Amino acid sequence: MNEESSLLTLKRRIAAIERRVESVQAVQVATGHADIDAALGGGIARGRLHEIFALESGDGGSATGFAGMVSIRLGGGIVWLREEAAVRAGGHLHAPGLVEIGVDPARLLIVLLPGPLELLRAAADVVRCGGVGVAVVELHRDPRVLDLTASRRLALAAEESGVTTLLLRIAATPVASAADTRWAVRSCASQPLAANAPGHPTLDLELLRQRGRGAEGRWQVEWNRDQTLFTAPQTPSGAVVAVPAHRPVAAPIARRRTG
Repeated sequence: MNEESSLLTLKRRIAAIERRVESVQAVQVATGHADIDAALGGGIARGRLHEIFALESGDGGSATGFAGMVSIRLGGGIVWLREEAAVRAGGHLHAPGLVEIGVDPARLLIVLLPGPLELLRAAADVVRCGGVGVAVVELHRDPRVLDLTASRRLALAAEESGVTTLLLRIAATPVASAADTRWAVRSCASQPLAANAPGHPTLDLELLRQRGRGAEGRWQVEWNRDQTLFTAPQTPSGAVVAVPAHRPVAAPIARRRTG
């Protein structure tokens, strides 16, 4: 089958999915934050493609943390795909940081790929594996191979397998995609607890767009590790930074190098 025929087949399959009836709509998983869940129509859709942007490189730690938190909330095993260049530039995912927000190392597999093309190919295979709970596809800046067609492939695979796919974009520019939702994540200060203990991780979340709904919004949220959900801050933010820009949220846990 040539490339043109493959593209035509892909378009037909996407069109078929878009015509599916209400009964096959994705299960919504509540975030715990009432206003966000209302904007989303109930919560984050399982088995869909979602984009998470750190528009500035300094917010990469916060966006990475949000991807981890959403993965915890959704449940199941997590496969996290990264480029080797990202490791060379910023280091491995910070294991203590991930454990601190509630990630179980036994549920996490980190896969390193040589470049964005290899990463997207591997992601397509991972997302088709129904036994995976969440696939985190981490890409930095704006690789040319990540176009609308590539995002449609991921969205199609996610809908067919039920694997929720988080496309984590660091220092990237939002472009047209097939994602169900698109988020921008910014660093935010947290409110200290009693006795000046470090507060809950706090993020500035902006819902930039979502398919089929016009609701957008921007919220400050806290992550409650014990309850594994997002809540609204109880008091104004203090002076403790929950996810410092100079520290990655996520040192290796279980890594596999491919390519």
